Amino acid sequence: DSLPHQARLIESHDLAPEVRHFVFEVPGLPRLVFEPGQFVSLRPTIAGAHLTRAYSLASPPNGDNRFELCLNHLPSGPFSSFLFDLHPGDEVEMQGPLGYFVLRRPLRDSLFVATGTGVAPIRSMIAHLLARDSPHRLDLLFGARYPETILYRDQFEQLAARRPNFGFHPTLSRAPASWTGRRG
Repeated sequence: DSLPHQARLIESHDLAPEVRHFVFEVPGLPRLVFEPGQFVSLRPTIAGAHLTRAYSLASPPNGDNRFELCLNHLPSGPFSSFLFDLHPGDEVEMQGPLGYFVLRRPLRDSLFVATGTGVAPIRSMIAHLLARDSPHRLDLLFGARYPETILYRDQFEQLAARRPNFGFHPTLSRAPASWTGRRG
């Protein structure tokens, strides 16, 4: 649906320093239909100017009208500051979902590679595949600087513990001496 809609913030919480997870709903739609990997464009008016930014969906399609985002806060960025200042119930214009960064068919064993908030569309894809009991091997190589910046670490570790076909491989570029995982 390429027509603009209002997206209402349901809740948000910090994932890491200056990184937040957002949950929105689209009250004007009974279902938000999208493919894992797609994005939405948010279009608020800030200080009289219309701004548009595209953000990858961090959640799989769930058959409802909700979507999740994973965003960096850039203190000098008016757009990210606007989003980080939103409170539950606040609304912002959105368009989409759009984009072609989606799973290729036919599906096969897959290695996903991401750093930082670039994990958002990958999170959507992996959650979608595991919810559908994909028989394929799925591995996520996730790059971060420090342990506290491994986004969604608990979720990915739990999935890896429960699902034998999913492997989670966090890799740190500035690992502390106590880190026993991958480095690079």
